[in-house]
Amino acid sequence: MCSCPRSEPCAREVETTDIVIVPSVLLCPEGWQKRRYPGLVDWLRTMYDRGAVLCSACSGIFLLAETGLFDGKDATVHFGYARTFATAYPAVRIHPERVLIISGLREELVSSGASMTWHDLVLYLIARYAGATAAQEVARFFALQWHQDGLAPYIVFEGKRDHGDSDIQSAQKWLDQNYSVANPVEEMIKRSRLAERTFKRRFTTATGLTPIAYVQRLRIEDAKRRLERTDAPIEEISWQVGYEDPAFFRRLFKRTTGLAPGAYRKRFRIPDFARL
Repeated sequence: MCSCPRSEPCAREVETTDIVIVPSVLLCPEGWQKRRYPGLVDWLRTMYDRGAVLCSACSGIFLLAETGLFDGKDATVHFGYARTFATAYPAVRIHPERVLIISGLREELVSSGASMTWHDLVLYLIARYAGATAAQEVARFFALQWHQDGLAPYIVFEGKRDHGDSDIQSAQKWLDQNYSVANPVEEMIKRSRLAERTFKRRFTTATGLTPIAYVQRLRIEDAKRRLERTDAPIEEISWQVGYEDPAFFRRLFKRTTGLAPGAYRKRFRIPDFARL
């Protein structure tokens, strides 16, 4: 399904259903286009009023959010679409790091996150309507898995840059190549020629992160790539990305990604047969 202009899917023949699942939506280059499918949105509200459970897979939440039923409620979306979704539907509390979110007084609003979390959505619905044993049997037969560690390990950090503050953009550009140096925040402030409080306030306003938190995200992102692609010891990687204390690095890495460095390497390491 694409949000570009086209003939509206015909769902009006269905007068009642227990479950509606909106699959991934392919957004147009200009982003999500609202009010493309008014009849379908009305039909979704009607199904909801008649007792249906509304579910979305990945970016399908864009269409469901247009019903207004998710306003003031929690939902998830593919992390690659998180900013676009938050701009389009600010009334929805979005959590792109979460795999599956069940909202509503009768648990009637279900959203799953990044692409392959449709596994979790399907297994959840099987467990809900046919029992946990059936869900486990399906998971085993089709080699499906629950993403029990969440999606934080998969998210690639990209600092916000469309904020229009040229001084902060300059600092970000410098950080891209120098985040591993000692005392990078102090160096940024000195280079900016702004007062420390002014710089920190403007940086946080522009990027949504404090300067030190931004540095930490860049360092952890570098560490993730090194864990995936090299055999370097974790202590060496800690030093390479800017941390002299491996214990602190391990705690920060797990807090950021949800996995310890060793567990991350085991899960995401590129297999030998795939290396060039």
